[in-house]
Amino acid sequence: MSFPHPDYQYEGLKPVLEPTYGVILYQEQVMQIAQVMAGYSLGNADMLRRAMGKKKPEEMAKQKQFFLDGCENNDINKTLAENIFDLVEKFAGYGFNKSHSAAYALVSYQTLWLKAHYPAEFMAAVLTADMQNTDKVVTLVEECRSMGLELLVPDVSRSEYTFTVNDDGAIVYGLGAIKGLGEGPIGSIQAGRADGEPYQDIFDFCRRVDLKKVNKRAMEALIRSGAMDKLGAGRAQLMASIDKAIQQAGQQSRNESVGMTDMFGDMLMGGEDGDPYSDVANVREWPKKERLKGEKDTLGLYLTGHPFDEYEKEVRRFVRSSIADLKPARQPQRVAGLVVAQRSMKTRTGSTMAFITLDDRSARIEATLFSEAFFENRELLQSDQVIVVEGQVSHDDYSGQMKMRVSSVMDVGTARQQFSRGLKLAIHADQLQNGLLDKLDSTLRPFRCEGSPVWIEYSSDNASTVSNWVNRGAYSPMTTCYWS
Repeated sequence: MSFPHPDYQYEGLKPVLEPTYGVILYQEQVMQIAQVMAGYSLGNADMLRRAMGKKKPEEMAKQKQFFLDGCENNDINKTLAENIFDLVEKFAGYGFNKSHSAAYALVSYQTLWLKAHYPAEFMAAVLTADMQNTDKVVTLVEECRSMGLELLVPDVSRSEYTFTVNDDGAIVYGLGAIKGLGEGPIGSIQAGRADGEPYQDIFDFCRRVDLKKVNKRAMEALIRSGAMDKLGAGRAQLMASIDKAIQQAGQQSRNESVGMTDMFGDMLMGGEDGDPYSDVANVREWPKKERLKGEKDTLGLYLTGHPFDEYEKEVRRFVRSSIADLKPARQPQRVAGLVVAQRSMKTRTGSTMAFITLDDRSARIEATLFSEAFFENRELLQSDQVIVVEGQVSHDDYSGQMKMRVSSVMDVGTARQQFSRGLKLAIHADQLQNGLLDKLDSTLRPFRCEGSPVWIEYSSDNASTVSNWVNRGAYSPMTTCYWS
């Protein structure tokens, strides 16, 4: 055990820090450290405690000098005194007074009990508390998945402003977490379904809400977030129907305001054959990439999938840890993820450095690239690009999260070629029909190079073998690689 640090240990602090296993935890311990090492009076020690609470640099500078002078009078090495004072100063970011510890312990026990016995309700409450903090929500959503909890996309017919739990025990995404919506539009959506009747389609939705509050922009955000997925059409068709739905709802509202009845209104609103979306039936549904981008733009994260999913199984063969599992270490670590944000800035020396945020669905991490690494790899640092980076991971005292200093960057193809041991093709004797071997040869031959070898795992009812592709050289792998 160290008092208070393996490299800056002062045995005289053992009675002070032994109850907390050598860690500075309570404000009372800070006061005792000042008394033991620097000869502070109780009054002066309390002044140090207050100065730390206020976090004023000029006041802390005075206190540091006072502390060092006191340590010098007690024949304590100046370097040791400075290092211990720095540890004491860092304590201000997390410490509290001892009398609060029982209350904190009680709250910790209560929250753990709730999480164990009411996991869905607990996670819904935590998500609600942090729903404006996207980085926190990403981590909490992954926690829901690891706990086996179902998290449903927002739904205009069932979602409240906050995250809630439905009768099946699934967490329903809160409308308040959708970017581009405010309390006004959400209140109107809730009022439109006050009778408990879910919205039938986008035309029914427009008729029942206040379009002065739920405007076109708000409806686009609802569609892209998935909140209208249950209104009987795909997201592309819903988006194409907005103008017509608003126009018909406006016409009906005007007719009602003057007491008119449109004989053909219901027929027109129903579309051909009673299908409200017949006019947009030929609109092509968004591809997965565009659908997920819409979720990220409106929710701040990917909910119904993740662009990293298609790479994860392969990438985990040479990037062992997910971002959520990273620990600070001096040795370089490898991280894979999707670039979800990036920014650059000029330093005082005129060079450029970049900050990128990587997301692998488990969590996010901010990675820093200094001038040389940035200019060598800037083509790869594009939004929605999956990359593999290597560098040093450390703890960010400011944000409380992990951060990374990047030394190298690769795209998945380069990483695949660098770290793979080969491509294995499993072929059964029954498959050797219609010139399959010749087709394989003609497909692989253009990619012959010094890359990974291609192995054929041949099997029949009587035997099996693994061999190099008839010693025809190595090929750059074009599909998922298998590592032994």
